[in-house]
Amino acid sequence: MKNLKVYTLFLFLIYADKINAQSESSVVKSTENSEPSFKNLIILDEILHVFDIRNVGDNWSDISKRLTNNCSLEMEDYMRGLQAGKVWAVKMDDSSGKYNQGFFWGNNYWTGSLTQCSFIYRKSTTSRSINKTNKNTDFTYVNGNFLGASDMMHENPPFIPGFYMLKVLLNNTHTLGPPRTVLLGLCLPGSCQLSDVVEMTMKSEPSNRDIQIVGVRSPTLNNFSLWKDFTFQILFSVTLIIVLLLVGGTGYDLVLKKRFADKMRMKNYSKDLNSESSSGLGCTTYDLTQGLPEKSNKSFSIPTGVNNNNSDENLAIEPVTTEEEKIAVCAELLLSFSVVTNFQSICDKNVGNDTIPSIHGLRAISMLWVILGHTMIVVFKYSDNMELRKVVEKEVLFQAILNGAYSVDTFFFISGFLVSYIYFRTNAKGKLEKLTQGVNEFTAGTYHFFGLVGYRFVRLTAPYLYVLGVVEVVMRYLEQNSVFEPPTQDHINCPKYWWRNIMYVNTLFPVEQMCMLWSWYLADDTQFYIIGAIILIIAVRHFKFAAGMLTVFMISSWATTAYIAFSNNHMPNADDPFALFDKIYDKPWTRLGPYLVGMCVGWILFRTNCKISMSKVVVISGWTASTVMMLYLLFGLFNTTLTQLAAAAYSSLSHTAWAMACAWVIIACSTGHGGWVNNLLSAPLLYPFSRVTYCAYLVHPIVNRIYAMESDSPIHMSPNSLTTLYLGQVVSSYVLAFLVSLSFEAPVVTMLRILSPNRKRQM
Repeated sequence: MKNLKVYTLFLFLIYADKINAQSESSVVKSTENSEPSFKNLIILDEILHVFDIRNVGDNWSDISKRLTNNCSLEMEDYMRGLQAGKVWAVKMDDSSGKYNQGFFWGNNYWTGSLTQCSFIYRKSTTSRSINKTNKNTDFTYVNGNFLGASDMMHENPPFIPGFYMLKVLLNNTHTLGPPRTVLLGLCLPGSCQLSDVVEMTMKSEPSNRDIQIVGVRSPTLNNFSLWKDFTFQILFSVTLIIVLLLVGGTGYDLVLKKRFADKMRMKNYSKDLNSESSSGLGCTTYDLTQGLPEKSNKSFSIPTGVNNNNSDENLAIEPVTTEEEKIAVCAELLLSFSVVTNFQSICDKNVGNDTIPSIHGLRAISMLWVILGHTMIVVFKYSDNMELRKVVEKEVLFQAILNGAYSVDTFFFISGFLVSYIYFRTNAKGKLEKLTQGVNEFTAGTYHFFGLVGYRFVRLTAPYLYVLGVVEVVMRYLEQNSVFEPPTQDHINCPKYWWRNIMYVNTLFPVEQMCMLWSWYLADDTQFYIIGAIILIIAVRHFKFAAGMLTVFMISSWATTAYIAFSNNHMPNADDPFALFDKIYDKPWTRLGPYLVGMCVGWILFRTNCKISMSKVVVISGWTASTVMMLYLLFGLFNTTLTQLAAAAYSSLSHTAWAMACAWVIIACSTGHGGWVNNLLSAPLLYPFSRVTYCAYLVHPIVNRIYAMESDSPIHMSPNSLTTLYLGQVVSSYVLAFLVSLSFEAPVVTMLRILSPNRKRQM
């Protein structure tokens, strides 16, 4: 019986196989004998057609009841215009954004043209209908390219168009992959409210299309006015005052210089006359005081070389040298705004005694690196081919951009080096002791501490506060008028939390609340400066204890960074560089290492007076180790896999290792072992750019954002366009940096010199 069942099952399987074979054969014959049919093809243009004015017209009887009265009436005019083929109506449809290409290459911006939509209605132009049969229509062609037509081509619509930006979530995952968010621009009648636009978009779509309106806004419906903005009013007033001071200071400076030059000529001429009189060749006498400025008990000072000692931590406040006549302190303060003198100082080819020349080159090159990184961040966000980033990130050379965070470590190293080197040199000259004579050690240290911190606060805050206001106003304007969404919430955070920036504590709060995101560096650097000032003041009399403090801070920073990286499973070779921005990237306890390395190098060069003899083997070994270290940190993790423990160790020590590589560069260049590297970094051509680095750092992200958000179309990335864009960003940033430096930084530095305690004691 059991065998019978097995046999029956076997026969059934054979029969089923024959049935399947016959079925497949019939299908093949049917296919061979008939034409292929390709119906219901999946067309991406149809799937991604989020807003179709034809669907609005087809469902108008239902949609019109849900719209506001004015919007409904003007929409009817718009659709009648499309039916009649009116140019203004076709222009409106042409101005609206639609999917065109590159969806899978990262094109999420279907912005249309806000500019074209804004120019469809012209208040100064009379509406004229177009005679399509008129062969004399004045079309404009240049080299075969149609550039438009004369005013005869223009028609004013019966209403003023408005522009609307929809943020749409696409959920058609069967074809498009994961849900995507796109920005869609629509040129519609200006009387339509935001709710009307949402209603028309949702009701005009087929029921099988799964989309969701995440947000909607209108650059043309905003009521933002610069002149009514309180922050802008303050900025405008401050700018006006600064311009008056610049004009007054420059004019007064030129007048005094002319008087001084005339007086010197008169003196030289008097010497010639006296010489001739003593030799019996002449007897004419002159009144040398005729036409010269009257003498007073104040010294006339031309503040030349103000910025010769251009460090971020200019501790050695030298008195301005006096020449010839004396003038009031108020006049000297006015002279500090002289554009001519300050520009000459910035472009001075000499450096101060307390500055290492190679520092200028290192700082200028690092600033170019910072601008490159920030430019790429903005381009990647606002491009229509974002997927290109995934391609270029696989290139070895692109690792230099991904690892651009080391440029900031260079700045931390430079700051620590300068504060240490200049403090020890200033103290060795006895200038700090003069300010605290007759007081005990603790009181003297307290005076030194508040003097150092106060000087830094005044010097940095003037341009910083001004740029902070500019950021708030610019981002508020762009948020209201741009078709793109702002990269950060500065228009919201700055009015609320600007005081955190001025107190330099903004990195101690969540990044979502940060105003002027790139200011995290200033906060960390200031906090490091406070720690460094305490260590330096103690080191003057208790060096071993100060060295112990520095060691404890260093080890604590390493351990804290390693713990945070390990607990968050941070992989520096795989994660986005800003993946843990709020935990690792911007926190002072994770970035302290390079600053402390710089302080150690400053002390070494002070103790040796920049004179260290090294054998050729040591020099070659040092340069080799430094070069290998930098190249490994930039490219060493390319296509590598790290364990969780190794990744934590790398995150902890890599920034300090970069600073140690920079330390060799500065030591070698300062002690005569730099070769062509020292010649490059010490080139006088780089001095002006180094001296305005602080202001360039403040303003360059504003230039990045204005470029991207003022356009009504996304950026298209290509190697040539990115190169041109980057060079333009550098030039624009430094032009603004020179203006801000001449208006705020240089005058403040000069005034601090004039009002310094050392100056007062000598007068």
